[in-house]
Amino acid sequence: MEIPPYLFLTILLAMALLFAVVPLVIARFWALAFLRRRQGLEKTNTYECGIEATGAARIQFNSQYYHYGILFLIFDVEAVFLLPFAVVFLDLPVGAVVAMLIFVLLLLEGLLWAWMKGILVWK
Repeated sequence: MEIPPYLFLTILLAMALLFAVVPLVIARFWALAFLRRRQGLEKTNTYECGIEATGAARIQFNSQYYHYGILFLIFDVEAVFLLPFAVVFLDLPVGAVVAMLIFVLLLLEGLLWAWMKGILVWK
């Protein structure tokens, strides 16, 4: 007896969907069966630290905050990659040193690009 080639993938997809949907269905039935509905003014109001909400909730942020955040993440994560290299530097072959040199040069290129675009200058 020959098993169809995509049977395993179909079973895996069905199990993944069940793994995601079954807890949601159980939680919904639990809420309908055991929780009481308590509607009221206090329950439906927006709660913000005990202070009544005033004004619009939409606030515009300066996009430079996001630029700085993304640049920080990029260079912070890359510093984590440099640490193991620094620990075993003397025991590495020449190919690994050249690969890390290319990696550092690409980081430097990204930093220079951000500098030349004016992203690092706070306005």
